[in-house]
Amino acid sequence: MRFLLFTLLALTVFSCQQENKVQPLPYLGQHEINGQDTVYHTIPDFTFVDQDSNLVTNATFEGKIYLADFFFISCPTICPKVKKQMLRIFDKYQGNDELMLLSHTIDPKRDTVGRLKSYAQNLGVDNGQWRFVTGEMDEIYGIADDYMSIAKEDPNAPGGFDHSGWILLIDKTGHIRSYADGTDPEKVDRLLTDIEWLLANE
Repeated sequence: MRFLLFTLLALTVFSCQQENKVQPLPYLGQHEINGQDTVYHTIPDFTFVDQDSNLVTNATFEGKIYLADFFFISCPTICPKVKKQMLRIFDKYQGNDELMLLSHTIDPKRDTVGRLKSYAQNLGVDNGQWRFVTGEMDEIYGIADDYMSIAKEDPNAPGGFDHSGWILLIDKTGHIRSYADGTDPEKVDRLLTDIEWLLANE
């Protein structure tokens, strides 16, 4: 009887460990089969300009994990909520050389480099770990598709733009590994768990 109780206890502990075990993160987005190899979607080459007038390219994030989102400064709806969660992530990992943040404005006509600089300063961001970038509208909207996000002008949308509030987690080789609705703190909690897993396993 004692052996049976011990066995049941051991199985219960093992089952709980398995349930709590963090599973490896998937590779998100379209992928192709090339012979016996699977080619997973990656973020294509890009060139933008950040709040300090520096060029930001894929090489900026070489060997690093990063979080990406799309926003515009005058957004009257979801952007402030998303930025609050991005700032939460920034504060948690500030000074961590393995993780960066990348925010693309979808209103490059109004969100100039100077306005992005003021916006970053108002958030308390004064280092190169979080880049706020602008560029050609077509390039920004095009790369939003690669991030599985929506970014487009829409005169019927609040503020004149339709956009998603995703925060996306990109690994060191440019693959999308996780994402969250940046307006939902509980979903961002789960994203934080995914960030920890990726930092530990990349």
